[in-house]
Amino acid sequence: MLILMAPSIFQHYLLLLLTIIITSFASSTHALTRGSSLSVENKDDLILSPNGRFTAGFHQAGDNAYVFAIWFTTSGARTPRTVVWMANRDAPVNGKKSKLSLWKDGNLVLTDAGQHIIWSTQTESKSSSLELTLLNTGNLVLRVQQQNRIIWQSFDNPSDTLLPNQPFTRKTQLVSSRSLTNHSSGYYSLLFDNDSILRLVYNSPDTTSLYWPDPRVRTYFAGRFEYIDGRTAVLDSYGRFNSTDGFSFTSADFGLGPQRIMRLDTDGNLRLYSLSRGMKWEVQWQAISHICRIDGTCGPNSLCTYTRDSGKRCSCLHGFKMVNDQDWSRGCEPEQSNVCKADNDCDFMVLPYTEFYGYDISFHINTTLDACKKTCLQDNNCKGFNFASQVGTGLFFCFLKSSLHNGYQMGVYGTIYIKLPKKLVLSFNPAKPIGRSSYNCPRRVVVTPLLRLYEKKNNTKPLGFMIVVGSTIGFIEILCIVFFWYCSSKHSSTTEQMYFPASTGFRRFTYSELKKASRNFSEEIGRGGASVVYKARLKDNRIAAIKKLKNNGEQGEDEFQAEISTIGRMNHMNLIETWGYCAEGKHRLVVYEYMENGSLANNLRLDKLDWATRLNIVIGTAKGLAYLHEECLEWILHCDVKPHNILLDGNYNPKVADFGLSKRWDRGGGDKWDFSMMRGTRGYMAPEWVLNLAITSKVDVYSYGVVVLEMITGRSPRNDCDGDVQPGLVNWVRERVKTECWVEETVNGSIRGEYDGSVMEKLVEIALQCVEEDSEVRPTMSQVVNMLLHM
Repeated sequence: MLILMAPSIFQHYLLLLLTIIITSFASSTHALTRGSSLSVENKDDLILSPNGRFTAGFHQAGDNAYVFAIWFTTSGARTPRTVVWMANRDAPVNGKKSKLSLWKDGNLVLTDAGQHIIWSTQTESKSSSLELTLLNTGNLVLRVQQQNRIIWQSFDNPSDTLLPNQPFTRKTQLVSSRSLTNHSSGYYSLLFDNDSILRLVYNSPDTTSLYWPDPRVRTYFAGRFEYIDGRTAVLDSYGRFNSTDGFSFTSADFGLGPQRIMRLDTDGNLRLYSLSRGMKWEVQWQAISHICRIDGTCGPNSLCTYTRDSGKRCSCLHGFKMVNDQDWSRGCEPEQSNVCKADNDCDFMVLPYTEFYGYDISFHINTTLDACKKTCLQDNNCKGFNFASQVGTGLFFCFLKSSLHNGYQMGVYGTIYIKLPKKLVLSFNPAKPIGRSSYNCPRRVVVTPLLRLYEKKNNTKPLGFMIVVGSTIGFIEILCIVFFWYCSSKHSSTTEQMYFPASTGFRRFTYSELKKASRNFSEEIGRGGASVVYKARLKDNRIAAIKKLKNNGEQGEDEFQAEISTIGRMNHMNLIETWGYCAEGKHRLVVYEYMENGSLANNLRLDKLDWATRLNIVIGTAKGLAYLHEECLEWILHCDVKPHNILLDGNYNPKVADFGLSKRWDRGGGDKWDFSMMRGTRGYMAPEWVLNLAITSKVDVYSYGVVVLEMITGRSPRNDCDGDVQPGLVNWVRERVKTECWVEETVNGSIRGEYDGSVMEKLVEIALQCVEEDSEVRPTMSQVVNMLLHM
């Protein structure tokens, strides 16, 4: 009897299995629905636009490195893909077990090798008609079909390409790829600046500069209009581009017909391309006609030359060599020490028709060449100067340079004089142009492959009977899993699904559990503007601190989600350890380790810390912030560094806490954050917040510097005290440093006599560097740590 029934059972389950496969394949080629996913291992897991022009799926970006992307559908397998959007360009996923999944809670999530969340839309929807589709415009949208309501779209998060009719706004930017073979974020960006002008920006790890529109020309004369309320731009289907700042252009092949894209290329130039009948992308417009006028194109201490025949060519200045022979953006470095020990040891290497734009430390008008040379020789920071005359006036100008960046020969500007030791100047041969250096721009960029290793299992061919048994067991398991999921989903929240997989080091608590542990929140140990902290004893007898967020609507929810999504990615001895959270109804709580000695603010108020302890806190806090800025999987900006958010354990070791105002940043995304409002605490906030300048990690550096000065002086950073106007802490310290016995006058009386005078001088010097008004002058936190460890 069993033998007769086995084939029918096998056929039944085989038919069921085929139905599931066919249904899954059909849905995956048109849309991704709730609870389904696309696998990196299945090359047919693709989403197509209805007109067949665009395809979304996993694109190989390197050796065993994949990105989820959108590209133009090509007819031939050998035709290279034209990728127009990437979700995870800076964090490619593994070629095994990686998936893009639309969770039941409405969150679109990309997981690496089935373990780590690499990217997500952070959306939420309970609609049964929610699906991910690719429109004919190339826009990947997550929308509720019944309401035709879009809750996320790729058009709002461009990579390096703008498609026709894709809005470009103040909240979006194009970021170039690092190279033709490395699609991670490069150094060039297109964005609306704070003055509402559409600009191209060069932002390397060492420097930031604007290079389009031409900074030499005032915006009004360049046809741009500043401080416009709206900041939008769009490329229409005819090839016409219009921006609210007054900039516009039309494609050379203006009119309907060809497919177009606007791309910020790896060389920093913005170009409009049209697809020809021969299936080749042809340039129809570009922002900059002379490629050497793009900042950073050849790196520091180098020269860019350009001809129609040979194109762009980079070369090192005489006496310099390439830093990295595969990457010209790193520029050149001295072959040997080229620092002059005295004025009479220096001379100038003359390069006519050459300019090094920017990095001027002084400007002299109506001067002579000899006077300009003398001024540069007497200034140790002067690396050279540009000397030129103004046409029609007979006036000569002298621009002294602190660095030699953006050098190019174009035959129209003045002469550059490079300060070098006399022996190097004498060995320079003017008859041999620098542009003919043996160093050429490399055509091929060496990319380090991402290597993923797997254990290969032996292939086996199971018997037919085992297939029947396995299919039966598998079907029963599926039923059990579905039943278990249905039961558990009643007791879970979307917050758990959204954050728990990415934060495996902590657990989710129930509200009643925390209410009991804190004895109905009876022992308050801290309070802030958006939260109250209570002491509690958990079931395992661990003493915990429970931060209970006040119900502040969307802002309070944003702070909670920022904190939960941040703390799961941190692991450092100088950062607070988090044990879990609660998201139940309107209640939002975070559970931390309890810190016996409370906050640094309370200890400073009670004047309990000796000099050795304070120095340990200074170093430990710097290490914690350096980890946030440069070592996390996603770099983090704290935004509210102050003594209240630095907690001390039983041994007075510092731990940075309270990440409710923090901001995450993907690696390689450029060192700028986009904020809709100011964040931080008065007295500790960097000038950038008030002046509406670009926000970078240097705002945390500034706050840290203020905290160090407060620990040294015992003075509050506030400008008012008991109603009387007092000089700010930073200015107060700077004034004291100018006096003869400033150390004794500056240091708090409770620690006088305990410290090493030379160490204290260096510490104050480091703190004052951190609170410089110009953010670019401030050191990074890793540099601060290095300076502290070598005091």
